[in-house]
This record gives sequence, C-alpha cells and structure tokens, in this order.
Amino acid sequence: MVILDESHNLRNREGQRYQVIRDYIAQNADYTALLSATPFNKEFSDVSNQLRLFLSDDDDLGVRPERWVRDLTAEDLAQLQINPKTLRAFEQSPFPDDWRDLMRLFLVRRTRSFIEKHYAEKDETRDRYFITYPDGRRAYFPKRVPRTIKFPIAEDDPSDQYGRLYAPAVVDIISHLHLPRYGLQQYVHQTPQPPPDDAEAVVLADLSRAGKRLIGYVKTNLFKRLESCGHSFLLSLQRHILRNHILLHALANAKPLPIGTQLGDLLDVSDAEEAELALALEQTSGALQTEAEFAQRAATLYQLLATTQKGKFRWVRPDLFIAGLAEHLRADAEDLRGILAQTGEWDDARDAKLKKLLHLIAKKHKDEKLLIFSQFADTVRYLEKQLRPANITHLRAVTGDDPDPTAAAWAFSPRSNKRNVSGESEIRVLLATDVLSEGQNLQDCAIVVNFDLPWAIIRLVQRAGRVDRIGQESLSVLCYTFLPADGVDRIINLRNRLRGRLKQSEEILGTDEVFFDEDAGKTKAWHDLYNEKSGSLDDQDDEVDLGSFALGIWQGAIKDNPELQKTVENLPDVVFSAKATPPKATPGALVFLRTAEGANALARVDDAGKIVSESPRAILEMAACTPDTPALPRAANHHELVAQAAEAVIKEQPAMTGALGSRSGPKYKAYYRLKDYWASIEGTLFAQPLAELPRALEEMLRGHLTEYARDTLSRELRQGLPPDHLAQIVVDLRNENRLVILDTSAPPPPPQIICSLGLRAV
Repeated sequence: MVILDESHNLRNREGQRYQVIRDYIAQNADYTALLSATPFNKEFSDVSNQLRLFLSDDDDLGVRPERWVRDLTAEDLAQLQINPKTLRAFEQSPFPDDWRDLMRLFLVRRTRSFIEKHYAEKDETRDRYFITYPDGRRAYFPKRVPRTIKFPIAEDDPSDQYGRLYAPAVVDIISHLHLPRYGLQQYVHQTPQPPPDDAEAVVLADLSRAGKRLIGYVKTNLFKRLESCGHSFLLSLQRHILRNHILLHALANAKPLPIGTQLGDLLDVSDAEEAELALALEQTSGALQTEAEFAQRAATLYQLLATTQKGKFRWVRPDLFIAGLAEHLRADAEDLRGILAQTGEWDDARDAKLKKLLHLIAKKHKDEKLLIFSQFADTVRYLEKQLRPANITHLRAVTGDDPDPTAAAWAFSPRSNKRNVSGESEIRVLLATDVLSEGQNLQDCAIVVNFDLPWAIIRLVQRAGRVDRIGQESLSVLCYTFLPADGVDRIINLRNRLRGRLKQSEEILGTDEVFFDEDAGKTKAWHDLYNEKSGSLDDQDDEVDLGSFALGIWQGAIKDNPELQKTVENLPDVVFSAKATPPKATPGALVFLRTAEGANALARVDDAGKIVSESPRAILEMAACTPDTPALPRAANHHELVAQAAEAVIKEQPAMTGALGSRSGPKYKAYYRLKDYWASIEGTLFAQPLAELPRALEEMLRGHLTEYARDTLSRELRQGLPPDHLAQIVVDLRNENRLVILDTSAPPPPPQIICSLGLRAV
C-alpha cells in the first residue's frame, strides 16, 4: 500500500515528480491512499490528475457523468468514442454534480460532526463529546468559540487611515487598472522588425498562459492585502509602481525587458518567489512618492537585475511590443501614486487594528499562548516589527521563506510534538502565514487569531484545526477574527463592489469567479462569525463521502432498532419491495446489482424501463424510508423494469471481450496480483507447483469469470490470502474447468441482482 500525503501537490501530471510517483504506484501498489485537506483547487483537472496516479484513462469506474451524458445523443457518444464510465468521460463534464458523484467512489471524508455523531460518546457533566482510547483514556472534542475583535473604520474622518483606504475611490482605481505586466500577450507587436528569434518566440508564446485570469487574480489580491493590513497594502502599491517603472526604463532606453515570476507572472503570491526582489527593494531606503523618484529607483534596480540576477529572468527585445504597453504601464503607475498621495505614509502609532492585537496579547491573554495568522508575509513581518518594541517576549514569526517552519512549530508546541524545549526557547506568541495552517500539531495552544479575513471561511476552519486536535486539553478553543466595528457587511460590500467591477470588464469576464469562494448565498456564515454564534467555525459543509453517508444511515437505523441488523443481514438476494413515489419524482424502480466482473451498480428506471439516473447518492436518497413508511405491493411490471435496468447496465459495460473490468473487481485484483507474483518466482523452485498459472492468467485475460470463480475470488481476496495461496486457488479452479468462460461468442454472465425497490404512484 502506498500512502501519499499532501497529494494536492500533484495536480500537474506533466511534471517529472508526478511521472515518477505514478510509475512507482503502478509497479508496486495493490492499494493507494491519497491524503489531502484540499484536493480541489480551481479546476476539475486537479481532481482527475490525482486520480490518474492510480487510474488509467479507460478503467471502468462503474458510474458515469450523469449531467453531461443527459445532454448527449447516442450519436454524440459514438463520435466521441469514449466509454461513459471512464475518467476520460468525466473530464469532458463541466458539471460539479458529476464530479461529486465520481469523488464519492474514491473519497473518504469524515467531518467533525460525523465523528461526534457516529463514533463519539457524550459526557453530560461537561457537555462535551469524547472518543475513548484502547487504554481507557478519553480524548475530548473542545468547542470552537468564535470571537471577533472589532476596530473602527470611518471614511468621513480624514485622520482615519483605514477609512481613507476603504473609500469607494480606491475600489474604482484598482478595478480599472490595466495591469499590462500580467497580460503582456495583448501588447506583442504583430509584425516586429526584425522578427523574434527562436528563443524570443518561445518566451512570447509562454506569455499567453497567464492573461485574463491573472489580471483578475492580481486585482483581487490587492484587495485581500487591503483587508489584511494598511501597511502591507501600501507596500504592495509601491512595489507595483516600481515594477512598472522598471519596464518603462527598459522601454525608454531600448533595453531588453526582464520576463519572469518576479516581475511578470504573480504578485506577492509566494514568499519564496518574491524573496529576491523584496531584498533588492529593501536595500533601497526611503519612501517613494514622485514619478522622478520611482524612475530613479527603477533605473538602479534594473541594473541590479541585469547583472547579479540576470539568470532569474528571460529577456526579450523592447521592439517586440507595441507603444500601448508603455502607455498602460505609465497610466497605472499614475493612478496608484494617486492612492499613495491621498492616503499618505502609514503611521504605525495610529494603527487601530494593531492596537487591538497588542491589547489581546499583552493584557487579555498575557500568560497564554497565541497563534496569530495572516495571509501575507508582509503583514507577519510588520506585526513582528511592531510587537517586539512593545516588550512582547518569546515571539517568533514564520513565513514561506523561513528555512525551517517546523522548528518554530516544535518550539511553540513542544508537548504535542514530544520535543524537549527549554523555557527560554519556548515560544508564547507565534505569528505565521498559512504555511503553518496545514500539517502541524500546535495544540499546546488554545487561542487562534485571524488578523485578516480569508475569502473562504474554510481557511478559518483549517487554522482552528491546528490547535483543535487530539491531545488538546482545553475544553474550548478561542478563535478570534478581526472585523470592522460597523459590521461584516462592510467587508462583504467591498468584495461585491470589486466583483461587480471585474464583471464589467470584458477582458476578464468569466474568469473572476474562481477567486470568490463566498457568493451572496453564503454570507450567513460570515454573519454568524461576526455575531460570535456557536458552531460557526465547525464544519460548514457536513456532506461526507458516499460510504460514510450510507454508514451513517445504517448505524442510525440499528441504533434505534438493534433487531434490524439481523433482519437485514438475513435477507436473500433478489429481495424486493415498493413504496410511494416521492414528490416530483417519476414512478419506476431502483435496482442494486453486481456486474459479471464484480462491479457494484445502482440504477433507476422510469415506468417505461428507461434509465433515469445512475447517481449512487441520488438513488440512495430516493430509496430513503422511515420506520413507518408503508410497504406497497409491487407493480405488475416490476420484474420487467428490473430486467430492463440490468440490461441497460450490461450494455454500458466495456464491449471488449475479456476486459478485466473494474479495478475494484475480483478479476482485476487477482490478475494483477498474481501476474506480479509470477514475475517474482518464475524460474525458481516456488514456480514448479504453479506451472499452470501463466496459462490461467492468459485465460482470465481472454474470458469471463464464472459465477463460482467470481464468488470464490471475492471471498479469498477479502480474507487477504498471501499470493501463493491465491495462485493455487486459481490454478485449481482452472484445472476444475470452473475459472472462466472462454467462448467469446457467448454473452458474459448476467449481473447478480441484489435487491430492488419499486416506486409507485399513489
């Protein structure tokens, strides 16, 4: 078994690391477990590429993208030449419901509330849930208690620094920026003289990869920095202006333009990517205000980039771009200097938000550990710089460019990490970016502070999860979040204004939605957080995987009626019943069957026998009954409907004779396990008693398993027999002529009907 942690880092299947790991899994793994808190980033391909680590394009998954298939004709499917139950078919679907159905086959997602409901016990004296270790010790689930720290913002007060930054005029300026450095492709000259050489042509071709989506990202990111910290926002504006002037300097002096991550692809998205340029900026002292000052500093930095850091960039001739590039670079720089002129330099002494944080650390929780998160390294560094002179000791700041973030985690939470740390070295206040929001045990602390508000509330839940872990001894985890004193609506409205501005711009229409994780329908969660409502930082989405969903139904049913377990387990195959059709649904039947190759299948047909759905979740929910749901007599055509459902499922199985079937089926598992085993013993003494195994494997590849062989292999595989015993069983089955049906002209064995439920109109 291969266990791959942080599998979301393997979203790109073109990388060398991806290929190496995929090959290793293919050669060595009977089972694969991918661990990730965030398997989905922005594209459905994030999910499919992770699944491709252990699935091939044409593996029969047993389900199809229902929503996508619904809009296709039989001719469409034929032209596509795609089995609708493969990963290739799902990759054609743009519908989230299809991907949810797929992930329910592979995803095990156990939410906190699910664990509490189905695995934990409740201590009524403490009003807390707990799980019990084998040695009898109890691990309690602390309550996550939301708290807000409110600071004033007054747009009509000229002395209010945050008020000036949150003004509508600032929103308008940023939303109308051209941002030419992030869309250089649209400024490429169509007929430059001389034409670009081969190296330059490659650079120009790569420019199209960013474009519209990146422009929307940069504008959104500027607003995230504004919500984080006024100092960080103004610092970003200065850097942005300076970078524009670096390109203006190159264009004005007919010098090559530096193209690369530090200047052209992303803005402050990664501490590591920004480190070199940030260092260069810090080496130049003094605030920049006028165009001349920015131009002079840009000339100095250009010389630095063209010499000591030349290898970090790709360089292209300035005459490969049209004059509009310089015009938009200059216009953006002028607009951003206008914001700097309007707001002035940031006065740390009048930072209302900073004062609230200082009070929290030095007075309200002066003897307790605090874990303080910000999205941005600039904010973390700013807070560290301001807190040290305020006599906040045992303080540490960690960002993405920290050489050893884990060392800081151990010094902050030595007990949870089983580390010996001296009292002088132990950290009380830990400032961190989200580099520490995943994969760390920090439960020596029970207080989390969100200095800025992420655009997805799940990030707050993840941050709380650093301290709300097994081993947390506090009965409550305090989760502080900074919000404007006049309400969360200010933040929501600010974001909605930006969303509206972005959608007004044709150049980024349709690309901004991936940056807004909270739409208008989800604002209740933010209001609950603002009003410190209990439970607002628990699992926001209680949807678990399909297996867990079914387990919850089963455990709930037998808990209420223990006798039900024996009754259900003793039911024979092909059992059936009927109930009234739910509202807005069509009459018909639900069928659960197992295919010839051992794959489970659920199907729903209407009263004409036509497939309506094969979505496991939808069918399971359609089958829901309460204890008092009346059983109805079956319809006259019930068995005909079941037969039609089975025939429809058979038709959609791979047409290739002798296919190994589903990866979860006994034929697939036994074949590959024994194939690898034979390769390891061939030519040795161990191979002599199993001399017929290669021929048995060949016949498995060409034929259909008999029903007896399928049941036998399923049973033995579940018991986890060693490969030599499994090999002997296969050889014996072949010798007894009970392994496969080799008549390729004969149809495959019929599916096994497990049960069915009629839906009747009443």
